[in-house]
Amino acid sequence: MAITTVPETIRKPGRPTSPYRTRPQRTSLGRKVRDNLTGHTFLIGAVLCFVVFSWYPMIRGVVMSFQRTRRGETTWVGWDNYVRIVADPSFWTAWQNTIYFTLLALVFGYALPFFVAILLNEFRHAKGYLRILVYLPVMLPPASALFLFKFYAYDPSEAGLFNAILKALHLPTSQWMQSPEMTMPAMVIASTWMNMGGAVLIYLAALQNVPGELYEAAELDGAGIWRRIVNVTIPQTRLILALLAMLQIVATMQLFIEPLILANGAGAEDSATSVAYLIYQHGFFQNDLNGAAALGVIMLVVLAGFSAVYVRLTAKQD
Repeated sequence: MAITTVPETIRKPGRPTSPYRTRPQRTSLGRKVRDNLTGHTFLIGAVLCFVVFSWYPMIRGVVMSFQRTRRGETTWVGWDNYVRIVADPSFWTAWQNTIYFTLLALVFGYALPFFVAILLNEFRHAKGYLRILVYLPVMLPPASALFLFKFYAYDPSEAGLFNAILKALHLPTSQWMQSPEMTMPAMVIASTWMNMGGAVLIYLAALQNVPGELYEAAELDGAGIWRRIVNVTIPQTRLILALLAMLQIVATMQLFIEPLILANGAGAEDSATSVAYLIYQHGFFQNDLNGAAALGVIMLVVLAGFSAVYVRLTAKQD
């Protein structure tokens, strides 16, 4: 009896030659979701935090700025809250004080950390200890640091630290926070002392990336310390300088805790009233949440416009 063999595979036109059955291809979207499932899971918590604590209050504030709530009843009033807020004389005083504080902080509080970082970068020994010393004020609670300034450094009597130093130098003493002319400079000094440690560390990290060959070439050309800073250091760190300038302007425009603690709010002759403190007054003292929301939206628009201009200018430079 003849035994016939059956081939293991029967080749047919249009079929694959492999004996294994091919699986259907996954869609690119489904494959990407499955591949990044772990990352998406970790992102859910961050997204929920932004939605609950940032985006929802922001949207709710915009909605409230067009409403008026009286005795539990809410009505739509359009632009009435904005007109009422702008017509308030304290609105313009607050903006004037806020812009004045921001300009002083840029002149003094923005340049000082950069030059302190350059100075620390020149040290060959004890760099770690000096960095800790500079960053130490940042680790203090802001309220504690400001109370130290209020009751110790800015004491208007001769027992105050700054007045004692001025007296030792045979210079006239100051009333500090009780003087309308010295209120803003005093708050800038305290704010700079509290916050410059972080900026110094960022500048130090940027200075570490500047090639040493550039400084050596500048020294061979006879450049002094000032010319090396202007022609080498600043151009090599301009992106960090521009970024921190933008962040400092946004932060100083939200001036609040300094006038609240140092000047007890408004200060002498409203010299310390800021936009953020005016929002606090409308919301918690005058029970005008809708006006506070309108003022907050105005600040949001101003800061968003400034940030957009900054992004546009830096994009052109790049």
